[in-house]
Amino acid sequence: MIVMLKIARWMRGAFLKSRLLIVSLCIFSVSAALDVNPELLAKIEQKHGIEASVRVQQWQKLIQTSKSLPEQEKLKRVNDFFNQRIDFVDDIYLWGTNDYWATPMEFLFQGAGDCEDYSIAKYFTLMEMGVAEKKMRITYVKALKLNQAHMVLTYFSSPRAVPVVLDNLIPEIKLATKRSDLLPVYSFNGSGLWLAKSRGRGKRVGESGRLSLWAELKQRMLNNVIK
Repeated sequence: MIVMLKIARWMRGAFLKSRLLIVSLCIFSVSAALDVNPELLAKIEQKHGIEASVRVQQWQKLIQTSKSLPEQEKLKRVNDFFNQRIDFVDDIYLWGTNDYWATPMEFLFQGAGDCEDYSIAKYFTLMEMGVAEKKMRITYVKALKLNQAHMVLTYFSSPRAVPVVLDNLIPEIKLATKRSDLLPVYSFNGSGLWLAKSRGRGKRVGESGRLSLWAELKQRMLNNVIK
C-alpha cells in the first residue's frame, strides 16, 4: 500500500517537482495479454502451480466472451472476476518491497496483490475487451475510514458523466458521488496525468510517463517479463 507520505506530498504539490518520480515521457500502448498457448500454460503451471494456470485460462475466457457485451456488464464482470479470485496481500510480503506495481499476468500468477494491482488489472482487462482508454482512470484516493492511501479504477461513460468506482474494498460498483469515504488525489491512464481537486475529471498536469512505477510496469509488459 502506498504510504501516507505520498498523499501529503500531493496535497502540497511537491509531486510535480520530485525528480524521483519523473522518467522519460511515454505513451502506454501495450497489450495486457500474452499469447496464451499450451506451451505457456505448461510453463505457468510448472513455475506457479496449476491454480495460476487455471486463473490465466479463466481470464482469457472472460475477455473472449465479454467483448460484445454492453460496457456496464463488462465493468461488472471484470470487477467481480478480480475481487472474487484474488487475495489482498501487501507488496512487502508478496514482493519484498514497499511498492511494486504488478502486470496483470504477474497478478494472476501470484493470485494475490494490493489495491494498485487490482486497479491496473481491471484497467487493462477492460481495454482488451474494447473499452476506450479515455473512459478510464486509475485513481489514487485517500480511504478516509481506513486513514490510508488507496487506488481504484474509475470509469466515465461520457466526458461530463460522474464516474463510477471499481474498488477491491467493496463488491458493488458505485457512483463516485456515493463514495464519500474516498478522497481523490490524482488519476492517470496511458495518455495523461490529472490532479484531482474534485470528484470530477480533475486538471491535467502532464503525461503518465511521469510516474516511474507506471513506466517500469510498461517495460515489463513490453518485454513479457514475468516474476
